[in-house]
This record gives sequence, C-alpha cells and structure tokens, in this order.
Amino acid sequence: MNKVLGTAAEAVALIPDGASIMMGGFGLCGIPENLIAALHARGTRDLTVISNNAGVDGFGAGLLLKDHQIRKVIATYVGENKEFERQLLGGELEVELVPQGTFSERIRAGGAGIGGFFTPAGYGTLVAEGKETRTIDGKQYILERPLHADFAFVKAWKGDRVGNLVYRKTARNFNPLMATAATVTFAEVEQLVEPGALDPDHVVTPGIFVRYILQGEKYEKRIEKRTISRQ
Repeated sequence: MNKVLGTAAEAVALIPDGASIMMGGFGLCGIPENLIAALHARGTRDLTVISNNAGVDGFGAGLLLKDHQIRKVIATYVGENKEFERQLLGGELEVELVPQGTFSERIRAGGAGIGGFFTPAGYGTLVAEGKETRTIDGKQYILERPLHADFAFVKAWKGDRVGNLVYRKTARNFNPLMATAATVTFAEVEQLVEPGALDPDHVVTPGIFVRYILQGEKYEKRIEKRTISRQ
C-alpha cells in the first residue's frame, strides 16, 4: 500500500464537510501546519475539531475559526484566541472544555479500545453534569468516555514511507495519542525517509496507525508569546 501523498491538498481532499478531526500539538508547538492550512484553503466546513487548544488568531486552528469552518471544538485551553472568544460568547460555536489530563486519557482510551474510566477531576463542577458518578475507596469519581475522531492530523519530525513516526521534543505531546484514536490518520513530517532508515528504538508511532504520510514544508513554528529578558 502506498501511503505517501504528494501534497497536503491531496490529503484534505479526502475529508468531507461535517467530519471530526483530531489535531496534534501543544499550543503552536508540533502542530500540523500544512494540513491545517490546506484544509482552510479547501473551505471544508461544519467540522468538529478535537485539539488541546484552538490555535491563535490567524494561525493554526485559528485559521479555520476565522472563516467559520468549525462547528464544535473539544479542547482544554482556549485563552489565546479572540475570535474563539467572540464566537463562543455569541453562540456561534459549540465548545466542550475538558481538563487536560482527562483530555489526554480520553484520547488514549479511544485508541486503546477502553469504554470509559473513572476520574476525580471535575467532580462537583460543571464538568460532571450529566455524568455517572461513583464512590471508590471513599473518594468521588466521574465516568469519562473515550474520544474518537474520523480523522487525525499529526505532526512528526521524521517518518518513513510506511508511516513509522519519530517525534522531536515537545511535538511528542498529543500527536502519538491522536494517531491511535482516529479512523484515518494523516501524518505530516519534516523529513520523509525510506523504510529502514529509522532506528526502531526511536519509533513512537508504528506505521500501522498511519494511513497517509506527506512531506511538510515551510514550517513557521511560531512562538505564542515571545518573552525577552532585560539585562
């Protein structure tokens, strides 16, 4: 099976309106810049985006928000995007906020085939509304369900033509989890190499989880908030 796509445009052409998509990255670190930009250019709409955050104004998932391509966001941190705030307060955007640890575990459960898990995070808050609760060893827990998606966009440092992936530093955040929890996973990589070129001990995501892979280009790797110390 040939997993290599020539461009990100070829990848997003396979995604219909109304799809759910997991997008890897932490803040703006390790995000699939090429796939998001291509999806924005194509104009795919009515999307459910599952991502740690909603990008920033005009970059990352913020591109999709700007043009109202997203219907629902499931995320943990959304404090850097004014357009997100405007759409949320205006009733234009459906949002599900999830504690970050719970978010990670829900994705992991989705990839591992686990039907749910009990966690104390969020008990007694709005997060627990409508969810099953249980007392375990005298402590209160709520039941959380796994997260799945139709597609996952992940970003890796290196990948081979059969889809084995190696991540670098902070890019090894939600990307490996999301690669396992979607029906179809697209991986964009900074370096695309031949099978056998990667040290097997360094592979984090085995190729069995990746349906398509492509060589990314022109990464901006923006910094959300640049802080310069004064000497």
